[in-house]
Amino acid sequence: MLKILSFLPKRLTKQLVQGVGLLRNPYTLGVRVIVEDTQSRILLVRHSYLSGWYFPGGGVESGETLGQAACREIHEEAGIAASGKPELLNIYLNEEATGRDHVGLFRLQAWSEAENYLSPNAEIEEAAFFALERLPDDLSAATSRRLDEHRSGEFAGGKW
Repeated sequence: MLKILSFLPKRLTKQLVQGVGLLRNPYTLGVRVIVEDTQSRILLVRHSYLSGWYFPGGGVESGETLGQAACREIHEEAGIAASGKPELLNIYLNEEATGRDHVGLFRLQAWSEAENYLSPNAEIEEAAFFALERLPDDLSAATSRRLDEHRSGEFAGGKW
C-alpha cells in the first residue's frame, strides 16, 4: 500500500495516511527512537511518503506497548534488533499532525544489526547514521528540536 502511495505527491500521501489513521482511531499514539552507534552517530531515516529525515518510529499497534512498538519500528525501518529495553525519555503532543497525536520518545542503547540492516524498503528510502556536527540539511523540525534536547540531556516534553 505504501509503495502505491509513494507515487502521489508527499503532501497528499501524508494527509491520506493521517486521515485513514483518524478514521480508525481519533487519537493516535506513536513512537520515535534515538539510536546511537559506537561512534555516537545518530540513526535517521528518510520515508518514501514524507520529505526530510526523521528518527525511526511509527504508530503503536493494538495490543502493543510503547516499548514494543519502538523495538518493532526500528527493526522494520532500519534493521536494528533491540538487545535491551528502550528507555522512555518523554511523551509529546504532536499538534502538526492532528492535534490529537502523541509521540513517545525513546532511546535505545543496546542493539545489534538484523538481516535488513539499513536496507531500503517500501516505506524507508534511506537509513543512515549521522554525526551530530554533520546532520542532513533537510532534517525535520521536530527531529532537530529533539536532537537539541539530546545534546543538553534534558527532554522537556510538551509539544513535539
